[in-house]
Amino acid sequence: MTDQPATISDDLGNLPKLPGWVTSGRAETLETVAFRSGSALTVLDQLISDPRHGVPLKLLANRLALSAATATSKLEGRLAREADIRDAYHLTPPGEVRGPDGDLLAYWREAVRMRQIGAGDIADVVSADFAGEVGVWLDAGQERTRTHGPLAGCVSVLRAVLEVDDRAERIACLLSDIVLARALNWKTVLPITAQRLTKAALRNLTADDQGAELAVQVRILEAIEETIRLARDLARRAEALCSIAPKLRAKGSDNAVDLFLGEDAVAPASMLSPYIRGTTIPMTDRAARRFCDRLVELGVARELTGRPTFRLYGIVS
Repeated sequence: MTDQPATISDDLGNLPKLPGWVTSGRAETLETVAFRSGSALTVLDQLISDPRHGVPLKLLANRLALSAATATSKLEGRLAREADIRDAYHLTPPGEVRGPDGDLLAYWREAVRMRQIGAGDIADVVSADFAGEVGVWLDAGQERTRTHGPLAGCVSVLRAVLEVDDRAERIACLLSDIVLARALNWKTVLPITAQRLTKAALRNLTADDQGAELAVQVRILEAIEETIRLARDLARRAEALCSIAPKLRAKGSDNAVDLFLGEDAVAPASMLSPYIRGTTIPMTDRAARRFCDRLVELGVARELTGRPTFRLYGIVS
């Protein structure tokens, strides 16, 4: 019998979703954005906090890290493509210099791996020039959150950092994400803030232009809504991948599947061979390539680079 590609169920009734009124177009005010963001954050919190919904949280965080790296590259004026950033990180041999694009993704991936989000832990990620200010900025952001809501707290931190250094976009966005994580009591920082921000919006914010805070809050809200859609989609894709796992007969296939459920990109030559990452299970280079191609055949993964060599694979999206 010929194996059929995995299909993804259309039954999403068990997954929390945004009500239509949250995403419907309307004239925005700070009050309506606060109201809408409360609903959106409730949905996102339900999705990622309840394991029964099947959202692969590590994969979601790493996907967001790549998107945040691409967004902050634009904010910093380099305009690197997502594919170039991904390649610079995943295809640079250990011990060699990744370059600014790879280092930017490493920054965001390190952020999502933080197990504590106290000032001391954060200081290890941000520049030493800002380490002494991190606690003050976060405390102020949390106070603003208590009085005006999470998005106001995010904007407060963005403004505080950029008023000190208008080139510190990645630090400002990370601290905003930490304020959001603290407000929702998340154990993982999700890189949301940077996704839809523009240099002009941040410049207007620090200049205290009329409507600047509202504009930034709207952009963060849009990023939250997009994260909900991504989380729901990844839950479906993860279910499809797990459903075909019994068809995979390669030694260590369960561990290799787990790797795909956590990584936005898998390099067979280094992450599956000579040992499956995180295990002592051996896999030859040929077996690793065949395993990845098998996932593509079954419709649960895709090759990301379009190249015949130095390939990367990821869960289909």
